[in-house]
Amino acid sequence: MIDIQTKMTERALELLCLPEGQPSFLLDIGCGSGLSGDFISEEGHYWVGIDISPAMLDAALDRDTEGDLLLGDMGQGVPFRPGSFDGCISISAVQWLCNANKRSDVPARRLYCFFSSLYSALAHGARAVLQLYPENSEQLELITTQATRAGFTGGVVVDFPNSAKAKKFYLCLFSGPSTSLPKGLTESQDADQATELAFTSERAPHKRARRDLLKKSREWVLEKKERRRRQGKEVRPDTQYTGRKRKPRF
Repeated sequence: MIDIQTKMTERALELLCLPEGQPSFLLDIGCGSGLSGDFISEEGHYWVGIDISPAMLDAALDRDTEGDLLLGDMGQGVPFRPGSFDGCISISAVQWLCNANKRSDVPARRLYCFFSSLYSALAHGARAVLQLYPENSEQLELITTQATRAGFTGGVVVDFPNSAKAKKFYLCLFSGPSTSLPKGLTESQDADQATELAFTSERAPHKRARRDLLKKSREWVLEKKERRRRQGKEVRPDTQYTGRKRKPRF
């Protein structure tokens, strides 16, 4: 499940078309326990996550994720200043706005509130890529209609449309001038990517090694400090005391 989440996050970042070689400030809608945020951090970007579940945010804190976390209901809008973010991603969250969990919930109204506040929170020309699982075509039309009402242009990118298992929907939204919609992946492209990954897998050992590090160990602390340095953050110098276990106070 972690691998699937990571792959969808990687695809979402690819569809954002962020500038290469420079960090961006991203919003993660429905961030959950911070799995997508971990990949965002590994790519050298900064992020803020919002989620409606306190338990999931507690899990993100326990995992020591690097992004800032906010408890909130996206159906009531995202509470950020205009132009705050360079992009937005969401993995498997937006479709829940189509459900009415109480009598006062009106899906169309909640969707419009979400999209209009998101449009404002994005910098001009920024993109939002929202991976979702629509139940049917009517639900997908409801979502896209409210996004268009809020001012977005764009459309839906479908990866692996002929596969019942691998099929994925990505709602790609543009907050500036309309541009061409990215093309979805097909089974043949997936095979090509698998071949390419066989020759460009230098990062894979690093990811596996990171998962194998004992949390709070000296190696874990040093790896995290080095990652923050690559992101341009101010980090204290390494010393012989870095990562040292301290005795409990009497």
